[in-house]
Amino acid sequence: MKPSGGACPGPATRTVDHVGPDQFDAAFTADMPRLRSRLLALTGDPHDADDLLQETYLRLSRRARGQGLTRQRHPYAYTCAVALNLLRDSWLHPSRRERATDRLPEAGWDGGLGSYEAGATTLALLRLLSPKEAAAVILVDLEGLSHDSAGERLGAHRGTVQRNRMRALAKMRAALLS
Repeated sequence: MKPSGGACPGPATRTVDHVGPDQFDAAFTADMPRLRSRLLALTGDPHDADDLLQETYLRLSRRARGQGLTRQRHPYAYTCAVALNLLRDSWLHPSRRERATDRLPEAGWDGGLGSYEAGATTLALLRLLSPKEAAAVILVDLEGLSHDSAGERLGAHRGTVQRNRMRALAKMRAALLS
């Protein structure tokens, strides 16, 4: 049944007004301080608010550059809704959130090749040194002793240990650079 009074415009006659990248950047830049203060109030952390602001910009700018972002009647409300959805998504999926920790990540598995190469390089460099220089480097740098403790073990003054260690490090640096 046809409606009376004329034809209804179909999909072929309707035009969709898209937002271009330049228009989007200008609109987002205008709304950015307001959106950041809202996100700061919601998260309580300026770093999280900035991260959400950046993620919102990236998500919407990708659509604008691909001509997939239509012109909104209320652009701030739309931008705010996208930002709030991203925030809600981070709450629902905590595994996607970055977590701070005081532990270093585990070293990658290389079958021991990395530690073997490091050991081989260390031994090759120590062979370039005199016995006194090598002893100073081993005790101070590898075993972590102070110059005084290394001097006691070697039966030498701490200044002698320091001097031997400095000469050894200079020789090792020169060998690595050549």
